[in-house]
Parts: sequence; structure tokens; C-alpha cells
Amino acid sequence: MSDWTPNLRYPDPYVTSLDKRFDRYRLPLASLERLYTGTRWGEGPVWFGDARCLIWSDVPGDCMYKWDEETGHVSPFRKPSNNGNGNTRDRQGRLVTCEHLTRRVTRTEYDGTITVICDNYEGKRLNSPNDVVVKSDGSIWFTDPRFGILGNYEGAIGEPELPMNVYRVDGNTAAVTIVADGIIAPNGLAFSPDETKIYIVESRSEPRRILAFDLTEDGLIIGNGKVLIDAGPHGTPDGLRIDIDGNLWCGWGMTPELDGVRVFTPQGEPIGHIALPERCANLCFGGKKRNRLFMAAAHSLYSLYVNTQGIAGG
Repeated sequence: MSDWTPNLRYPDPYVTSLDKRFDRYRLPLASLERLYTGTRWGEGPVWFGDARCLIWSDVPGDCMYKWDEETGHVSPFRKPSNNGNGNTRDRQGRLVTCEHLTRRVTRTEYDGTITVICDNYEGKRLNSPNDVVVKSDGSIWFTDPRFGILGNYEGAIGEPELPMNVYRVDGNTAAVTIVADGIIAPNGLAFSPDETKIYIVESRSEPRRILAFDLTEDGLIIGNGKVLIDAGPHGTPDGLRIDIDGNLWCGWGMTPELDGVRVFTPQGEPIGHIALPERCANLCFGGKKRNRLFMAAAHSLYSLYVNTQGIAGG
């Protein structure tokens, strides 16, 4: 990847419309930028506008990094990171992190101390929390596949004590409930702009899929999810975020033609693609206007200004 160079042409040919509906989201004078390279498996980017920085994880590298917007400097934010994976911020601006090694979800307080949000369900240890989002009511939702306990590269070998569920932690009482089960390795997740739906990646089904679940007014899932996106024989959705129009921006890949970010309408129709020279695991919107897409790929961190904004809390 060290020989990758940005394309000097405008519009950037790395950004393509699969459907004319994506044209409105492309900026003719914006091009793909690589901000850093050197991770083993980049994951979980989260934007801190108050600090003008991005934090993301290198899961097998056991380190969380910080990219400074002003200087472009990258430095370790937390090392060791307990094989930290997905990250987000809660509605008070605190960092929330999924940790593979410790099999828990944590919150970093303003003074830097760590609070455990969840590490068990009914006395049984979680598997290896993967990705996390926080709803406007303060509840914390996270997926719990087994990737971190399958080997010693992204965590530590361990015995599963629970099925691979999706959990909700009440923001007021800290009560933990299962909100979705029976998903084959739940991975990335995100709410629709009005929070009437939640999207969950099923990352080990064949083919891999993105499921959509309806939510009740009190924020609980209604019934089984429907298949919104069938990734096909080679598509590999991972993390995802949602823009203000409800489009799904999904980390994608597994072949040179598919590596990057695939963009879908709220109805699951593919409309755009951002090509990267490596598989993209996860992404987020950031910058002053939430119009800069940050993409954590296998070995590198990329960014692209787009003509939309990520939803608040994404």
C-alpha cells in the first residue's frame, strides 16, 4: 500500500456513481486522501469535533490511534487498548469502546478513567463486543459476535458463554436486554435518521446481508428483521453509518473491484462506490460540518469530503 498516490484529476475517478442519484453527493473538487498507513486491521473511527481529532482502532495491533486535524500528526491514543474495536460517543460526548480482550463495552470518562458499561448478560461473559451506537435516549446498543475469542490475534482464545446477540443497555438504569438474536455474527449497526429503524450487518451468512429492523416508540425492536441488502457472492459489509437523507454508507470489500465504501439508498439500492486499494472495515462522518467521510481500512485511514452530512450521534 505504500505506493498508493491520490489521483490528481477532478472529478476523482475513485468516486463513482452506480446510479445518477449518487451524483448529488459527489463534490467535483474533492478527492480521496490517505491520512495514515501502518495498521494491521483498522476499525471503529469516531470523530471528536471539540478536539479536532479522529480516534480509531487497530484491533490486532492492540492500539487506538489519534489523528490531529490541525497538524495531520498521528499518535497512539491508548496502548494497550484491550484489542479495542468499535467506537462511538455517547450523548454527553464521552468515548464508548468495544474491547475484544476483556470482552466488554467501556466508557472513557472526562478525567480519563474507564467505566465498564457491560461485560456480561445474566452472569455469563460476553463474547467479544464488536460495534456500538448510542441512541438519542442515551441507550447503548452493541453487537457481540465471537471474532475476538476465536484466536489470539484479535483478542484471546476463549469459550463462548452466550449466543451471538445484539444488546441494549438502558442509559438510565444500566439494565441489559437482548434486542436481537439469531443473527449469524452480528457486526456493524446504525440507526435511521428518525430512529424508527436499526440496521445490523449479518457478517457470516452466505451471502452476507444487512438487515433492517423496525423500532417501537419506546425504542425496542419489533419482530424479525427483513433483508435490506444482499451483498452477493463476494460483497463483505462491515461497519456502516447513515447520512441525513437516510443513505447507508457501508465499509465494503473482499475483491479489488469491491474494496472501499458502497452507498445504498434507504430502500437498499446501490447508488455509489468509493474505491480504495484495500478493504474498508468501518467509517464515520466528521469535520466541522459532518461532511467529511473518514474510512478505516485494513492498513490505512482515508478521508473524502462529500456533499451530505452524517446524522448526529453517528
